[in-house]
Amino acid sequence: MKEYGYLLLTIIAIFGIILTGAYFSPTFEEQKSFLELFYLSGALLFVFSALVIFATICFGSFAIYGAIFLAAVMGIYGVEGAVLVVVLTYITWGSIFAMQILLFYHHLKSAIEWFEARYTFKSFKYEYYIFYPMFWVAYVFLEFIPSIIYRENFLKFTPSRVLEEMRHLLK
Repeated sequence: MKEYGYLLLTIIAIFGIILTGAYFSPTFEEQKSFLELFYLSGALLFVFSALVIFATICFGSFAIYGAIFLAAVMGIYGVEGAVLVVVLTYITWGSIFAMQILLFYHHLKSAIEWFEARYTFKSFKYEYYIFYPMFWVAYVFLEFIPSIIYRENFLKFTPSRVLEEMRHLLK
């Protein structure tokens, strides 16, 4: 709980510094710039918080909250904003799912428990196909490139093996 206090204190400090800069700015243009930064930082904090909440809730309940959030973004920023939210959400959740797949592939107990707690085989298979491209992105950045840099052997990744193991795990 203590780390959340530090996070909250950091956020308050950032907004306080921005508002202090706006208050002590000598010209109206500088004040306006600081206030724009304040509003944009608040919007960024809101979007980041929403993505964290979506990732925490998991993909099952995500559809309802995602639809409400997407409708709000579309109303404020238009279609471009909605497309941006969809792409960023796909990348965020796809990265989380792909990292858990790689951890499962290496037989980590925490990853096995993560999948058992959140998925049936049918729901897993659905997300497996949706985020299939993200497996390869995660594999390249988390396994392949580090093995080349550190000149180590790496485990060849076979997504079909993951699907078969999940079929037995998530009966």
